Amino acid sequence: MAPDSRDPNPAASPIVKRILIGDPLTSEKLDEQLLPKKRALPIFASDALSSVAYAPQELVMILLVGGTAFLAFTPAVALAVVVLLIVVVLSYRQLIKAYPSGGGDYEVARTNLGEKAGVVVGSALLVDYVLTVAVSVSSGVDNIISALPALDPWRVELAVGFVILLVIVNLRGVREASHAFAIPTYVFIGSVALMIGTGLFRWAIGDVPVASSATYAVDAENLSQVAVILLLLRAFSSGCSALTGVEAVSNGVPAFRAPKIRNAQTTLVLMGTIAIMLFAGLTALALVAGVHYAEDPCDLIGFDCAAGPQPSLMAQVAAATFGAASPLFFLVQAATACVLLLAANTAFNGFPLLGSVLARDGYAPKALNSRGDRLVFSNGMLILGAAAIAVLVIYQANLTTLIQLYIIGVFVSFSLGQLGMVRHWRRELRFCRTDAAGRRAAMAGLLINSVGAAFTITVLLIVTVTKFTHGAWLVFLAIPVLSFLMIGVNRYYRDVEHEIAMDDTVKYGSTGDLAIILVGTLQKPVAKAIDYALAAKHEKTLAVHIAVTSDDIAELQADWEVHEMPVPLVVVDSPYRHYAAPLIAFIEQYREKHGPSVVTVYLPQYIVGHWWEAPLHNRRARRIAHQLMLLHGVTVTLVPWLLDSSEIIYGRRSRPLPGDDRGGRAQPHFGLVEHSEN
Repeated sequence: MAPDSRDPNPAASPIVKRILIGDPLTSEKLDEQLLPKKRALPIFASDALSSVAYAPQELVMILLVGGTAFLAFTPAVALAVVVLLIVVVLSYRQLIKAYPSGGGDYEVARTNLGEKAGVVVGSALLVDYVLTVAVSVSSGVDNIISALPALDPWRVELAVGFVILLVIVNLRGVREASHAFAIPTYVFIGSVALMIGTGLFRWAIGDVPVASSATYAVDAENLSQVAVILLLLRAFSSGCSALTGVEAVSNGVPAFRAPKIRNAQTTLVLMGTIAIMLFAGLTALALVAGVHYAEDPCDLIGFDCAAGPQPSLMAQVAAATFGAASPLFFLVQAATACVLLLAANTAFNGFPLLGSVLARDGYAPKALNSRGDRLVFSNGMLILGAAAIAVLVIYQANLTTLIQLYIIGVFVSFSLGQLGMVRHWRRELRFCRTDAAGRRAAMAGLLINSVGAAFTITVLLIVTVTKFTHGAWLVFLAIPVLSFLMIGVNRYYRDVEHEIAMDDTVKYGSTGDLAIILVGTLQKPVAKAIDYALAAKHEKTLAVHIAVTSDDIAELQADWEVHEMPVPLVVVDSPYRHYAAPLIAFIEQYREKHGPSVVTVYLPQYIVGHWWEAPLHNRRARRIAHQLMLLHGVTVTLVPWLLDSSEIIYGRRSRPLPGDDRGGRAQPHFGLVEHSEN
């Protein structure tokens, strides 16, 4: 019998697992894991807030391709990004109100645009969450290396290690993760705000901070008029990475404390406001300090490529504002690295929640909708961690390469989600013709989401054109492949449900009841299996030995008589040394003679405590059980026998109690005591 989830036994969990993720939580404690606004902000907003560390950097880097003169376009491009961010935040406030169940864009698209649109959105978001982890961790490692260049050779190892750490922290539960992530997020907000304020104040009084790269020139490419436009659009699309993570709040509404909708909307507005202020301030300060950040630092005239990696934009601004060796410089770098690493946590909340919704609707394996010991969707977290590690290893944690794959998925979901909301509000208008207040709310929502749809679709087209040849084609390949697989999973579950649905043709009362205990040699596990079979009171009980050689038959039959076993022993020859096939043939012959009996086969199985013991036992029993379960009317019962090593797991043995007969005869201890425990 499976252990009761309401009465977990911490001693039964492996020690390492308990140390890493903590003791199991009962289902009744789920409400205690819900988040207030002050802890929800670092959990769901860390991605959007941290994007200010790399979005201005990518924007400046793309513009610098055309030469330092193109940096004059930075304010206009940044302003376009800010306007888009405002529109998206307002649009998602409407989405949270209309669809608070946690499905986000997926639920909106599926409900209003149909199954295919919903599956595309779900696939796009899953891909984007994986890339969120990869990009955030790569950017965090990049900032660490900017402060400690000696770590550059260990870039990939550091990135993989941080992903593993994030998986472990999130497996401990949402509440504990919020405690762990709150301080770094708020320190980042405060330190960057202090840096922006200090730098702009110095600029205002004439003491302009100067970046270390301000004196570097660049070999500009000769661009045609069309190329200039494409360069500006590409810079805008890279700057739009500041919008990633906005959708996470709408996907995580179920994790908020009541009133869920109001708390989620407030958190979304706070996140958007802070992200806009930090993005705009850092972009302005980078221009003031004269930061020149190139995709290939060797393109910068005067930069020593052999001296080490190019410092990040954040590091250059912090060094120009506070001094390269000052405590505040290291505080900004440490806070930036932390929040970038924690930005991946947004995905560790969004991916499992979205996975659970997809599993609930039958588009993903049902295991994604199961909560683990700490009341989180642990299977989704493990899948996300494994996928992100694979991406980091393949792309060597290179931020510039990974950023090209980024934001495609999120703008696919943005666009379809906003179109779905437009259809939602139009439907609401048809149903509230006499409700003036309802019509005003629906009209406001329709206007906001229509503007949001127009903006996000336009940006999606820009992002597609500017990033497709730079690696984004992989995302456009991954989304339809994943969508195809999800539809296939849904069709499979649908077919299974149809196959097993109850109907009036089901008949009860099968005739005949045979129990078979499979015997190799006469040992205590066999005696225990016999005791189980006798306790079940079958019409007929037989012990069957599959004889692959003739040497052990006489010894087994002699032992059977000496120990006065209470059931008859039948020997079945197996000249080809098979086990399942002769047993199946015996069952079929028995049915031909005695009618269509229900057959229960009892197989002893060892329960071990060490991982290395598992491949040493039960391999034949598993193969036999698998083949028997393909035979109609046959049930397989596994009878556990706990070896001494199982004390590591259960804290008890299967050995007879002191004073019991150790000769192997069936005792009540074999069946009744162990059956109740296992």
